[in-house]
Amino acid sequence: MIHSNLNLESRCIHGGQHADPTTGAVMPPIYTSSTFIQESPGVHKGFEYSRSHNATRFAFERCIAVLERSGLSESDERTCGVYGGTNRLLNRVRKRSAGYKVVHVDLSDLAKAEAAIREHKPKMVWLETPTNPTLKLVDIAAVCKLARAAGAISVVDNTFATPMLTRPIELGADIVMHSTTKYVGGHSDTVGGALITGSREIAEKLRFMQNAIGSVMGPFDAYLGLRGLKTMHVRMERHCVSAMEIATRLEKHAKVAKVVYPGLASHPQHALAARQMRLDGKPAFGGMITIFLKGGIGESRRFLENVHLFALAESLGGVESLIEHPAIMTHASVPEAMRAELGISDSLVRLSVGVEHVEDLWKDLEHGLSKA
Repeated sequence: MIHSNLNLESRCIHGGQHADPTTGAVMPPIYTSSTFIQESPGVHKGFEYSRSHNATRFAFERCIAVLERSGLSESDERTCGVYGGTNRLLNRVRKRSAGYKVVHVDLSDLAKAEAAIREHKPKMVWLETPTNPTLKLVDIAAVCKLARAAGAISVVDNTFATPMLTRPIELGADIVMHSTTKYVGGHSDTVGGALITGSREIAEKLRFMQNAIGSVMGPFDAYLGLRGLKTMHVRMERHCVSAMEIATRLEKHAKVAKVVYPGLASHPQHALAARQMRLDGKPAFGGMITIFLKGGIGESRRFLENVHLFALAESLGGVESLIEHPAIMTHASVPEAMRAELGISDSLVRLSVGVEHVEDLWKDLEHGLSKA
């Protein structure tokens, strides 16, 4: 077993891993077996039933835990500001099925965060940074400190930043969440999610719930997630460099009213981004860009219908560039009034910058903008 004292690039490839003991295979095999032989009742090699234990999933879990450096009851309040799917789950499912009271707060405003936590005394504070799709940043260390002081656990959706740029557990978070569908998998060919914690108590509770509910990742998806982790560092480096270049050019384009990207000096939280999002010790701002076009839904449609390298599709974080219209696509389930409050307008377009050559991507955007 290779431990976590390696540099980040090496942890991506070797973190928590070892060669297969049977064959010496460098990559952990895909173990599809649903059950495992026991030498005697209760005597086994650590694997009983694949809902509870699967060697491929364990390999993926160990690696992502090393990268993040990891070492709820009814009527609880949750304070959050979140992605459309999370909003749907909390407000339209858990509010009814588990009795949650959900309070939405702009956690990028520390004064509002402190006031809301003091007033509502939540059991959990859920935050994402950068936010989807408006790319606001939350001061993870500050908000997690407020949550802990109030007796609440803090959960950080780290999907956009990835462990390459931000490691929330090091900043005081109790749980880190990833949509492994995105940058972790990195190739738009797997769907999954992961929770990482540095608390043994929370880990035991999560493991119990995972086994009891049966919400587990299959071995093929775990294998693809582990494969994605091995190239995450080099992919994120390319995503960041290209996105910075494209955001800078878009900011000067006549048909673009506004560009939101944490790497730009115009971003209101650029200083926080430079401190909180870093790759190899240097500021790095991710591969997501949000733009506001001059015009409305008509201009947005014409733009989106005339790009080609940027595939018009939901999701993000793959090696291929993607582009979408949140108000119609990923955030359509968010009530219109809430979208307006969040600033998700008909002129807002979200870009996920892939690893293609930056000049090819820019030509594609220029062509689309010329038709807007």
